[in-house]
Amino acid sequence: MVTLLLWLSTAVIVTTMTYNSGLFALSRRRWHLVDPGEQRRTYVFLLACLNEERVLGESLRRLMELPRTDCLVLVVDDASDDRTAEIVRAADPHRVLLHQRHLPNARRGKGAALNDGLRHLVESGIVADRDPDEVVVCVLDADGRLAAGAVEEADRYFTDPRTGAVQIGVRMYNRGHSLLTRMQDMEFVVYTDIFQAARRHIGSVGLGGNGQFMRLSALRSLGPDPWSDRLTEDLDLGVRLIARGWENQYCPSAAVHQQAVIRLKLLVRQRSRWFQGHMQAMRLLPTVLREIPAGAAADLTYHLSSPALLLLTSFLPLAFLAGILGFAADSITQGHNTFPLIYLVPLYLLAFAPAYAYAYVYKRRERQLGALRCLLLAHLFVAYGYLWFAAGWWAVGRVVSGRTGWLKTART
Repeated sequence: MVTLLLWLSTAVIVTTMTYNSGLFALSRRRWHLVDPGEQRRTYVFLLACLNEERVLGESLRRLMELPRTDCLVLVVDDASDDRTAEIVRAADPHRVLLHQRHLPNARRGKGAALNDGLRHLVESGIVADRDPDEVVVCVLDADGRLAAGAVEEADRYFTDPRTGAVQIGVRMYNRGHSLLTRMQDMEFVVYTDIFQAARRHIGSVGLGGNGQFMRLSALRSLGPDPWSDRLTEDLDLGVRLIARGWENQYCPSAAVHQQAVIRLKLLVRQRSRWFQGHMQAMRLLPTVLREIPAGAAADLTYHLSSPALLLLTSFLPLAFLAGILGFAADSITQGHNTFPLIYLVPLYLLAFAPAYAYAYVYKRRERQLGALRCLLLAHLFVAYGYLWFAAGWWAVGRVVSGRTGWLKTART
């Protein structure tokens, strides 16, 4: 039985490594952009906020410093009971607008707040004189700090009329705080610079909750409420845009910086929310198989099914441990070594071979870090990935018990 588990474990890991290696190779291919031309679009930054007084002021200040005059900020205050609305009112009233939601209709999730903000944007006439194809809505979290030049970099992709959305990179501005925050920064760099960069060649780029730019006409093509009430409304939105015939792009030359979670328990809780939302998004599989071209549909099917695969994979370390203990028991009972040390080489490669790709990608982003340090961090990152096992089973427990509501992650 132990031997069977070991072979099954090896097969799953090799399959996953083959897929990831293929995406890594694909992510290294160059991406050619259309000439941006002279056309300039109007940008509206949409921030859904619930008690964000600790971080909102700095984010608004940075948005006001962007070197563009055709940008507006719309803050949706989702019935905050702190100084969130006061901070917005203190900003430039011509460029920073406030839309307040009130109980009992407020605090029903980020998707509901974003839908209400978009509805206010359209019905208030703020962009009534603009072609919806030339208005771009950018969703930022309240702690989102957009890098200088991010708008210009994202704007280049909207020259192509087929582009419905552009996702930029995500970094942690407090990545130097601790090893935990550094791991989160590496997590986002690895995801965007390998998986997102590869998926733009496949046609399956996903959207994240921070730094997503969307053409207004693309959002409106999804109906009056483009964002769903699922816990990962961003993942849901990206898939449905592709199904509607739009193209999602990934822009590696721009990033939004956000705050990493500094406590392990809060991080696992946050990832559990994402995991549960990912499980909810599996309901999109019929749409993917029916309405999306084969190549992108195959990748999205794998991506949407990844929660089930990850839960299965969570048993693999136990299988390896059982195998090692079995070899050790044989050694004791038979009086000789039945576990040659040479076996450690393939075991190491199975566990840590991806670390070399992760180190390469992260070193390109963090040039001030030494190559050896990046490699060490990448090995730790492989171990860090095991927290998804805890997050996944926590999410399963919530699904079984029928719980779908979550408290937002507190800022510091």
